[in-house]
Amino acid sequence: MAQVIADRRDVDFVLHEQLNVGALSEHEKYEEFNKKTVDLIISEARNLAIKEILPTFKEGDEQGCRFENGQVFVPESFKRPYDLFAEGEWIAMPEDPEYGGQGMPRSVALAAGDYFNGANYAFMMYPGLTHGAALLVEAFGTERQKKLFLKNMFTGKWTGTMLLTEPEAGSDVGNLSTTAVKNEDGTYAITGNKIFISAGEHDMVENIVHPVLARIEGAPAGTKGISLFLVPKYRVNDDGRLDEFNDVVCTGIEHKLGINGNSTCSLTLGGKGNCVGELLGEENKGMRAMFLMMNEARLLVGMQGFCCASASYMNAVNYARERVQGKNLLQMMDPTAPSVPIIQHPDVRRMLISMKSYVEGMRSLIYYAGHLSDQMAVTDDEAEKARLQGMLDLLIPICKGYVTDKAFEVCSTGVQVYGGYGFIKEYPQEQLLRDCRITMIYEGTNGIQAMDLLGRKLGRNKGQPLMDLMGEIQKVIAQAKEIEDLKECATRMEKALNRLGEVAMNLGAAAMSPKVMSAFAFAHPFMEASGDVVMAWMLLWRGIIAAGQLEKGAKKKDLSFYEGQVKSAQYFTQAMLPITMGKMDAIMTTCDAAVEISEDAFGGK
Repeated sequence: MAQVIADRRDVDFVLHEQLNVGALSEHEKYEEFNKKTVDLIISEARNLAIKEILPTFKEGDEQGCRFENGQVFVPESFKRPYDLFAEGEWIAMPEDPEYGGQGMPRSVALAAGDYFNGANYAFMMYPGLTHGAALLVEAFGTERQKKLFLKNMFTGKWTGTMLLTEPEAGSDVGNLSTTAVKNEDGTYAITGNKIFISAGEHDMVENIVHPVLARIEGAPAGTKGISLFLVPKYRVNDDGRLDEFNDVVCTGIEHKLGINGNSTCSLTLGGKGNCVGELLGEENKGMRAMFLMMNEARLLVGMQGFCCASASYMNAVNYARERVQGKNLLQMMDPTAPSVPIIQHPDVRRMLISMKSYVEGMRSLIYYAGHLSDQMAVTDDEAEKARLQGMLDLLIPICKGYVTDKAFEVCSTGVQVYGGYGFIKEYPQEQLLRDCRITMIYEGTNGIQAMDLLGRKLGRNKGQPLMDLMGEIQKVIAQAKEIEDLKECATRMEKALNRLGEVAMNLGAAAMSPKVMSAFAFAHPFMEASGDVVMAWMLLWRGIIAAGQLEKGAKKKDLSFYEGQVKSAQYFTQAMLPITMGKMDAIMTTCDAAVEISEDAFGGK
């Protein structure tokens, strides 16, 4: 059975029927990207993903990366698709063509990324991290730095990464010990050790550019004293030619649960006293620079998790159609009844519709986040930009935290659908489960995403972003109330939304009170409940569109698809939202047990 990575019909539905991205071509910035062009882009991305990247999925996992004498060698199969990816200018899809980008809408770039990451996101981390590192150069670099580094990175000639984590400074970045001492020529001598550096060393390109967080000698403690530096593997002369090795040494690679095709490195900077970096942006403003890039990075991780879930679902539904096992439940007492495909069994159908609804809702949410950025790019109304940015900031912890949590659940269900075969390496389900797991950890653990949602995003601008988002959801509820098949869904959705508003106010107040510790013990359940409501919103929105098409008389080839959208909305709002209501009841207790229990009472000794 051929492995499938994404449903093209669903991709097109979100782009054109839900978000109407072709309308962006009415604006000068995106005038080249009409519907026909968008479809061609997605088709090309799909072809490259299936023909060139997907074949690396299994080999990349089995072969992994090899470390020898400070050098890292990636799976041999990665090199051809990387070159094709770079030649196709896929690395910087939404960025300025002057520097090697394509200038396309971010929502369209995300749709292309749906295929690329679904094919093998361990491979995609090399160009993905390069894009993120280059964005830092674009946003904070001097004209000289942009000239020397930006095009080489956006075109994939060089790759990039990000050096944050240290042995004693993981999530607590402010505790880092890497130092920077200013040289007479204005550069800095960098000294320190970094760990868990994805794509930190490899043999696919001639140079790797590292944005590095470090503390300038004498700078304040904590995050206030952190600066950002540009530290290439090989120094770059003013004429663009590579110079001497910059004393960035790989001391080893990690052997991991998943994403084995990506090199996760330990790096020593300045071990021989010869590592030179250039300040990127202003002194002591390194964390501010990183926060500006955080939405991009966290949305990418959400995409990675979602793509594992999407592939796992596509595999599961196709397997369930082919795997013959057991009689139909209605014929169990008939000794002559034949065995049937497992897709006919009620419990398998329950698993599949659960996977389906999550995958469809996650796709809509991630593309919608990109669409918010697109809308900001084409409006001159500063108030509207602020409204859109506020909603995007509020949704990012859900796009990263909630999506990756649920993506892992979907991948686990994908193993279950296969039964024993899902647990063995002959089939892709177990690798998707393993690869998905890290998305809940890196780029800020999902507990940190939940704390970000509660502690930073919920009360921003006196809660206006939350009110704006709830207003968008209410519009969909109002539309659904007018559709017979969705009235019950709308009623349940409205109750859940109103309850979420109450919970947000209660938990937000508790976070500002003496119960602050108990409030944050419920930050993750709150993120989960918020994500459930957002999923229901996306699915109800999709159901409205589908119901409209069915009422107008959809083409025969589209009937099943549209009917499926309505069923997804019905299932999630009627079978899942009641569970969410129970979660919100639990959150409202702000039970103190988790923070009052003594450390000894946890046992484990």
